[in-house]
Amino acid sequence: MSSNQGVNGSGMVVTADNGHHQQPQQQQQQQQQPTFKLWGGRYTKTTDHVLAKVNNSLTVDKRLYAQDIDGSIAYAKCLAEAGLLTQSEYKVIVYGLETCRTEWSKGTIKLLPRDEDVHTVNERRLCEIIGPQIAGKLHTGRSRNEQVVVDMKLWMRDAIRDLQQQLLELMRASCEVAERYLDVLMPGYTHMQRGQPVRFSHWLLSYAFYFREDTARFAEFSRRMNVLPLGSGALAGNPFNINRHKLAADLGFDDVSQNSMNVVSDRDFVVEFNFLCTLVAVHMSRLAEDLILYSTKEFNFIELSEEYTTGSSLMPQKRNPDSLELIRGMTGPVFGQHCGILMTLKGLPSTYNKDLQGDKSAMFGVYDQLQLGLTLITGIIRTMRVDEDRCISALGYEMLATDMAYYLVRRGIPFREAHHISGEVVAHSEKVKIPINKLTVEDLQEISPHFDESISRIWNYENSVEQYTVVGGTSKLSVQEQIRTLRAFIET
Repeated sequence: MSSNQGVNGSGMVVTADNGHHQQPQQQQQQQQQPTFKLWGGRYTKTTDHVLAKVNNSLTVDKRLYAQDIDGSIAYAKCLAEAGLLTQSEYKVIVYGLETCRTEWSKGTIKLLPRDEDVHTVNERRLCEIIGPQIAGKLHTGRSRNEQVVVDMKLWMRDAIRDLQQQLLELMRASCEVAERYLDVLMPGYTHMQRGQPVRFSHWLLSYAFYFREDTARFAEFSRRMNVLPLGSGALAGNPFNINRHKLAADLGFDDVSQNSMNVVSDRDFVVEFNFLCTLVAVHMSRLAEDLILYSTKEFNFIELSEEYTTGSSLMPQKRNPDSLELIRGMTGPVFGQHCGILMTLKGLPSTYNKDLQGDKSAMFGVYDQLQLGLTLITGIIRTMRVDEDRCISALGYEMLATDMAYYLVRRGIPFREAHHISGEVVAHSEKVKIPINKLTVEDLQEISPHFDESISRIWNYENSVEQYTVVGGTSKLSVQEQIRTLRAFIET
């Protein structure tokens, strides 16, 4: 058989025809196929069936089939450039791998009980499609220890882009709603106690800025993570003088790893990815908690769309915020996956250990949860209705006690003294059971001579929020600037 030929699983020879297409020829003699264990040469006994079951990761890592094929094609090119494959062999390998990719994408690939993982499936099918003589050269100098890391990093690059787009869409929805309800005032809370009047938009955008930072963190992490592991072998490196920098460029990596022992056991990128996903989940959970509270009859600031609520099997009047509760609830499993990979890593000796097989479950698990959560929360924000009258009716003039202190400061009183005087006014109001804004100037002057008729100007909620014109404040201009800032970030 010539070096540009291989045998497929039907006993047909696949021949590279000037590198443009492959023609099948009838093979005169069936070539023996391997039993297909990638590591079985020194073994004489069959693997225990329980170990085989535990050792099998295919149900999880088959999601990496496309990345595994991409990495293999790039590595085959690298081997050809190093003189370890002829151009004809390289093209036959590419043909076989692309055939394998098509089978995966169409769902026609046959998975066998002995297939340990996605790498085994792809190499087995490659042998069946083009024959083991050529297919067997693909793994020259390459270990699954490095192969799985490059697969995971290629997958993670795409996952990060997907999550960033979802975060940007959530910010876009938040800006739309903030603009729609720009004139709505509501209580701002600390310790879940009413504090000061703010714009509803100011509250909503406070979460949008969390999500902006999440997006930026993903971008920064993506740059640092984008280092090629391939070319490290099992742990000692690659002895065939391959061009790792060219390989990195072909796969879209910015740099190559500097220590082979480090890179085959490195899962810090999984830990960091999971942490960033966990932080997004925390922010979604907090937003969900606020929305759950604000949608109760006790608050009634917002009404959730029926699309994102469910009813009760017993109480007909119920409108339950299940979507938000599920978002809040999914944060726990995300935390668990993040903590789990940390616990796996903490006791491992150097280089690769099979404990790391669980890394992909942790990585996929947080990603899947986060994708669902971001999709849900974006729809909830975009479709919710804000009850302006209810928000305003929840305000109380006692919330302007801070404005009273500021009034005194503007009259030359040190803030600590002004704060104390305002506190005395609040205490007097509560004692005599008269609303603070109904106290007369004479009542106030009994507490401090610094009050006069001009105090009446502070009893206005709109005036209160409009004094916060500083960047980041709750005045209308400041909130509009926040919207512009977020939209500029979204569009860059």
